[in-house]
Amino acid sequence: MKPAVEILDLELPEPSLNDQRSDERRLREGLKERLGAEVEIPLEVLRELPEILRRADFRVRAILGRTGEGFRVLEVRTPEEKAPVLGLGIDLGSTGVALYLVDFENRRVVGKRGFRNPQIPFGEDILTRLHHASRQEGLAELRAVTLEALDREIRALVGAENVSRIYYVAFCGNTTMTHFFLGLPTRWLYREPYIPAANWVDPLRLSEVGLPGAREGLIFVFPSGGSYFGGDLISGLLFAGLHRQEGLGLFVDVGTNAEIVLGNREFLLACAGAAGPALEGGVLSCGLQAREGAIERIRIRDHRIEYQTIGNVPPIGICGSGTIELLAELFLSGLINPQGIFQVERWPERFREIEGEMAFVVAEPEETGHGKPIYITQGEVKNLIRSKGAMYTMLTVICQSLGVDFQDLESFMVAGSFGSRIDPEAAITVGMLPDLPRERFRVLGNAAGEGTVHFLLRGSFEEVRDILSRLTYLEMNVENRFMQLLTGSLFLPHTNLDLFPSVRKKLSLRRGR
Repeated sequence: MKPAVEILDLELPEPSLNDQRSDERRLREGLKERLGAEVEIPLEVLRELPEILRRADFRVRAILGRTGEGFRVLEVRTPEEKAPVLGLGIDLGSTGVALYLVDFENRRVVGKRGFRNPQIPFGEDILTRLHHASRQEGLAELRAVTLEALDREIRALVGAENVSRIYYVAFCGNTTMTHFFLGLPTRWLYREPYIPAANWVDPLRLSEVGLPGAREGLIFVFPSGGSYFGGDLISGLLFAGLHRQEGLGLFVDVGTNAEIVLGNREFLLACAGAAGPALEGGVLSCGLQAREGAIERIRIRDHRIEYQTIGNVPPIGICGSGTIELLAELFLSGLINPQGIFQVERWPERFREIEGEMAFVVAEPEETGHGKPIYITQGEVKNLIRSKGAMYTMLTVICQSLGVDFQDLESFMVAGSFGSRIDPEAAITVGMLPDLPRERFRVLGNAAGEGTVHFLLRGSFEEVRDILSRLTYLEMNVENRFMQLLTGSLFLPHTNLDLFPSVRKKLSLRRGR
């Protein structure tokens, strides 16, 4: 365990005619003896050091932050000073932002907070925001609204009296979000050959990036592995521990994009694709991000629909996990065929034409929180099947590229905004995830955000560099197998039930055959 902040109590020898070392040298040598590493001491700390040492009879508490190669003294205080020593994890997603407050003395998370990304008014999708940021003033606008929101939400989470006690921040985001946050130019990020301004940024002072915190507080920005492989994925892998396990494992992070990593302690093979938005509920008429009022669980039994919403309030839409469960339930109940075509005659009361397209109604207006029906259209079902087919195909191609089978996987980890609520059973039913023994599945939640906490409390620069050094990117656009296999994945499991034995059993039980 190598926490980002070390708190050391020191009893330094007092000066005398026989020991005329400077206060700086006295502190530096005392710290090096304890840490076994070089230590940087900022000028402001040196200015205060003589008074603090003598006030405390040379018994002091030093707060140090890791810099990669060594340590930097962030503060020297008297042992009697009981103010907390705090850290902050920031996961800047393209849609939502998550904050994690860490207490370094007790080595635990003491608060969490989430809010919508303030950049959304500049564009729902990242490409629109990138075009806005192509002008220097546009980039400045995006950065300004991001920092303003972070400042406000951090103060709300920490409390005004403790803001100056944030000594270390771990930040992660995809490559674009990281560029916006740091104010790095993005013009070449979305133009072929898609080159980031930087992959690795050395630890910075909080004041350099405009975040509130301790005067000498530091921030570590998780590095990216390329344009499509951001620091959020590196952070997620750090938390998941795929790079530490002996057996073969698969890590899937479904957010705006679907990102997949296959590997173990020997190697990490990665790929990414655009299966995410549909699976998050983002392209449905009644789709909703995972928030209060979103339907996240659905069951259809004997012409009855039962659903559960986040917050147990009247529904206002369907989030990604609810969408996959709806697709699975429609299939198992025979309300769609394997090609995704509505079977209207099986429950005509629930099918109706809405805005010129046939739709299945999940919740009637009198049931919902906004007085409008919640439904899924025929076209949306087809889009979902394409998205789940793309996901399954990416999983297949990345395994085939190494000559391994799904059954060779010892673990299958699902993360991201969608992965935090997904029921693997439903995802297997629709042919999105492989039909593996259920104990191999691990639902990680927001692995990227948890990775920032892991870095603050238990991670290290060496471990992050280790992940980067093992990472190899597989470009799906040049894989001929992808398009060949995708065609065979644009159906719900029916023709090849040997790959999905549990689905065969469910169909038999549900349909009585």
